[in-house]
Amino acid sequence: MLRFAVLTLLLINGLYFAWSQGLFHAYGFAPTEQREPQRLAQQVRPEAWRLLGPEELRRVETAARVPSRPAECLLAGLFDEERTAALQPALERTLPAGSWTLESASEAGRWIVYMGKYPSLEAARKKRTELASLNLKFEPVGDPKLEPGLSLGGFDSEPAAEAELAGLVKRGVRTAKVMQVRAPVQGTLLRLAAVDDALRARLDELKPALGDKALRPCP
Repeated sequence: MLRFAVLTLLLINGLYFAWSQGLFHAYGFAPTEQREPQRLAQQVRPEAWRLLGPEELRRVETAARVPSRPAECLLAGLFDEERTAALQPALERTLPAGSWTLESASEAGRWIVYMGKYPSLEAARKKRTELASLNLKFEPVGDPKLEPGLSLGGFDSEPAAEAELAGLVKRGVRTAKVMQVRAPVQGTLLRLAAVDDALRARLDELKPALGDKALRPCP
C-alpha cells in the first residue's frame, strides 16, 4: 500500500513538471504564457520616479518620526508699519496662501500700583517686610528705571488700578500710587488659524522675520 502511494506521488509530480514545461502543449494542456507587454505593464514605471530634494526629504523624515498633532491657532505681534512691511514678503515666500492673515489690532496700556523708588535695596527690603506683615502680595516692577521698587498689581486700565489702590489704602498702605508703565499700542497682528504638522515644519524659516515677536497660542 505504501509503495503504491509513493508511486502515485511520483507520477503526479512528473505529470506536473511536464505540464509546467509545456510538454503537453500539443494536446491543449499548457500553462498560460505571460507575454512581454503584460510583464512590462506589471513593473513599476521608472519614468514616474522622482528624487526628493534635501528640504522635502527633511520634511518626510520629520513627519515619520513625530506623531501628528491637531491643528492649532497661533499669533505673533504686534508689529509696527515698518516691521509689517518686511514681514509680509517673508510670509508670501514661506507659507501657503490662505494659511495666514495680517490683522489690524491694538494692545491695551499697562498700569501698576507702584511703591518706590526707594533710595536703597535695604529700604526696599524693609518695605517688603512691612507689606508681608499686612498679608499683601507684591512683585518686582520689571523696569530698571523704577528699581528698586515694588508693584502691588498690574492692570489693563487706569480705573482698575485706581480701584485697587483705594482698597489698599483701606488696608493701611499709604505711599503707593498708580503709574502707567506702557502706553496703548496700535499695530498689526499675524494670525495662523490652522497650523498643522506640514505648516509647523516651515515655521523655523519664518523666525528671522518675526524677530522678538514669538508665535503664541491664540486666546
